[in-house]
Amino acid sequence: MKLQRKNRRALALGALAVSGALALTACGSDDTSGGNGGDASAAAKAGNISCDDARGQLQASGSSAQKNAIDAWVKQFTAACKDVQINYNPTGSGAGITAFTQGQTAFAGSDSALKPEEVEASKKICTDGQGIDLPMVGGPIAVGFNVPGVDTLTLDAATMAQIFDNKITNWNDEAIKKLNPDADLPDLKIQAFHRSDESGTTDNFTKYLKAAAPKDWKYEPGKSWEAQGGQSAQGSSGVAQQVKQTAGAISYFELSYAKDGIKTVDLKTEAAEPVEATVDNATAAIGAAKVVGTGKDLALELDYTPSTEGAYPIVLVTYEIVCDKGNKAETLPATKAFLNYMASEDGQGLLADAGYAPMPDEIITKVRETISALS
Repeated sequence: MKLQRKNRRALALGALAVSGALALTACGSDDTSGGNGGDASAAAKAGNISCDDARGQLQASGSSAQKNAIDAWVKQFTAACKDVQINYNPTGSGAGITAFTQGQTAFAGSDSALKPEEVEASKKICTDGQGIDLPMVGGPIAVGFNVPGVDTLTLDAATMAQIFDNKITNWNDEAIKKLNPDADLPDLKIQAFHRSDESGTTDNFTKYLKAAAPKDWKYEPGKSWEAQGGQSAQGSSGVAQQVKQTAGAISYFELSYAKDGIKTVDLKTEAAEPVEATVDNATAAIGAAKVVGTGKDLALELDYTPSTEGAYPIVLVTYEIVCDKGNKAETLPATKAFLNYMASEDGQGLLADAGYAPMPDEIITKVRETISALS
């Protein structure tokens, strides 16, 4: 089973790289060079980058989910545009938006679209304009676990909600046994980890729990963790590291962080078989996303309870938050040039090597049009 899962994931990634079809985050690595960053293909991509008048330092922060993608983009962009230095700090979506609305950064990364109060706050630094959402990266949120002797684990939304709400506290609990009759579940305490920082990943994960298990998840979704109990760690890399090193651990993070032996939960949905966190299965869920933003804002509405067979429902979209008007004159050229590269065919094509996937054509086309009009 374990080998088959790895083979299916490898095939899914290969198909994504070839077809460029809509897909989501697959298993990545710490190699943020873009995988083949030194070969002729990567050099060609760098050669197609338009620097325009970009120069100076560009400060940005926010989503840790997209850090590996940002690193790959920065490597290629700065190789072509040597007068630009880009510093992206993966502080988490909430901190990134705060830094942006305080005028500390040129743009922010967020795994959740701007709230009305955040849009209002952005008007103070976006002269005659406001902050807008540009969807740039899509990805599934995996639930990683570390249970000695267990390679495959199935959970449903209700059981998962009870685990993260400290209602189910041991791995050999009857509810988990019922979902995993063939597993040798140990008498081991569950160590549930959540994000300590404000996070769009937490927002999307709790939106799933609220939508799929409303009777078992009584908390309102949000960037801050509201449930009682459990342990916390900073950023996606922090919770993933805790799962890797702690027997009995379970946590949620982008699939690109499920590496170095971290196993992921299969979700029991309305489908006949449990759904694995893979590119293809996540694609089936995100395909139903709709643009609900107004004007130049391109915020998406996701479906956390899809009925499609084989759809993996815990997904997120990472947005780049930027002013539609009133960007600082000294950073606007570099901001537009870098965002243009991220949204370009070459930039989106680089995502698979970094453990991510491109946005669908109809959405990324709108993103490109919006970036060209930034002022």
